Amino acid sequence: MKDQLRESSPTQDLRAYLLGSWTVERSLWDRASGARGTFTGVVRYSGTPDGGLVLREDGTMTWPTHTGPAFREYLLRPADSPAAMDVYFPDGKPFHRMSFRDHANEASHWCDPDDYKVNYLWGGLDAFSYAWDVQGPAKDLLLESRLRREQ
Repeated sequence: MKDQLRESSPTQDLRAYLLGSWTVERSLWDRASGARGTFTGVVRYSGTPDGGLVLREDGTMTWPTHTGPAFREYLLRPADSPAAMDVYFPDGKPFHRMSFRDHANEASHWCDPDDYKVNYLWGGLDAFSYAWDVQGPAKDLLLESRLRREQ
């Protein structure tokens, strides 16, 4: 019963949970133009000496005007609770807080002139998902990602 409870509750130690490699499948939808695309690849969370993580995502993006390799990187640093991490851009600028805990699994980021909102969903010991809803005068996007731990 204790194991079942643990598997149905979000992780208490986000860094330990994320560490390693995950496959990612992302759907991309530009609601303004109707264009749809995908991204498939691998996300690697590697530990840093300060207790943080480097997130490196590599894969293939398919979009109506482009198909080819794509990547991105972020830095994750310890937050005030082990159940959360603060996400930063590679240049060190703050992005948002990541957590799966109730009332903490949503975050936002203002990138003038658009508003980015994310919602994280814990899917168990080996899966999670998140969705970015981007709205503003420059963008109207929905980006939905599903990750599974590589075995």
